[in-house]
Amino acid sequence: MNVTEALSYIHSVSWMGSVPGLGRTRALLARMGNPEKKLKFIHIAGTNGKGSTAAMLANVLRAAGYRTGLYTSPYIIRFNERMQIDNEPISDGELAEITTRVQPLADALDEHPTEFELVTCIAMEYFARHACDIVVLEVGLGGEFDSTNVIPAPEAAVIVNIGLDHMQVLGDTVEEIAHAKAGIIKDGCDCVLYAQQPSVEAVFEQTCRERGARLHRAGMEPLTLVSHGLDGQVFDWKTLGGLHIPLLGEHQLHNASTVLTTLEVLAAKGWTIPESAVREGLSSVRWPGRFELLARDPLFIIDGGHNPQCLDALVQAFRDYLPGRKITFLNGCMADKDYGAMFADLVPFAAGFVTVTPGNPRALPAERLAEHLKPYGLPVTACKSIAEGVRTAIEFAGRDGVVCACGSLYMLADVCEAVASAYGQDK
Repeated sequence: MNVTEALSYIHSVSWMGSVPGLGRTRALLARMGNPEKKLKFIHIAGTNGKGSTAAMLANVLRAAGYRTGLYTSPYIIRFNERMQIDNEPISDGELAEITTRVQPLADALDEHPTEFELVTCIAMEYFARHACDIVVLEVGLGGEFDSTNVIPAPEAAVIVNIGLDHMQVLGDTVEEIAHAKAGIIKDGCDCVLYAQQPSVEAVFEQTCRERGARLHRAGMEPLTLVSHGLDGQVFDWKTLGGLHIPLLGEHQLHNASTVLTTLEVLAAKGWTIPESAVREGLSSVRWPGRFELLARDPLFIIDGGHNPQCLDALVQAFRDYLPGRKITFLNGCMADKDYGAMFADLVPFAAGFVTVTPGNPRALPAERLAEHLKPYGLPVTACKSIAEGVRTAIEFAGRDGVVCACGSLYMLADVCEAVASAYGQDK
């Protein structure tokens, strides 16, 4: 099996079972020799900010000298990004080799694993083969019944911002969603909690009490913003002055506070994380597709936000970094998202809209999104391809303008490729 065949197998897997839960993942891992039991983890759940938080933590731990695994989803450019060691994605050859080994084990199960369950098992084998010191593990969906929750008690269970998303699966209120995500808190472990509304925090307080887990709140009180601009943010945190992150937006400061609190928890457990590693890891982190500046003249920003909470953060970033500027929006989204609520808040900042269809079977057609946006009274153009959409948005914005591509992570790889072509950049 080569990498093309491996990816074809992974993506073709359908859920042939009918019962949600961890049974399929546990069964497959057992047949593989339980690689997850050879590893230590930081487990991250939440609605928004999981990936950025995971990337910062992994980068600091790598800078501290630990062989660090990172498991995230979805990917932006290549599937291999989903599992990395020390910032290097899994190679095509090793992905193919591990998938070749796992396929007959998965196919022999009475209930076949889902695609995400299969990928999780492949990642566990990859991290164990390379004897990772620690793995930063991002939950796929929810927490309690997510396939990543087969791991032993983590070094820290980290809960980032909770909002309304995947409501058909997780619940209709933020409190119900919090209950699902609290499922990653295991008996006696440490839980780091991003500052939430009181009713949400109460869910995690109760879970920690029931499971004898130690709760560590990651509030914003110790953090002071020093400066920010399109090249990054500088802030002080407790006794650490002049910390820099290239990630933009106020929400990334909340994520950074969560990261620093988690590092304190790890240090108290014996992990050696010098200040120099904290500074280097934060300042060199890269997490693509989150209010990321791709090009200038016109400014071209991409953001993978795909729910109302993400769009709220995007709107705040416009206020912080582009006050008074009108923006040409390049938009696409999934048909099952609440796109009515998603894009309404962009209108006060908009010069006009260009709509595209992301490359996903669940995508909303560009023409339908355009019809939804036309009543706002601004110019709207539906494009037949993402490359056409990028060219149209750049032309509409003009040399001194701003383009922001947002609405779905699934279109960002094509947007990045089209931007590189339009601006004459190396890919």
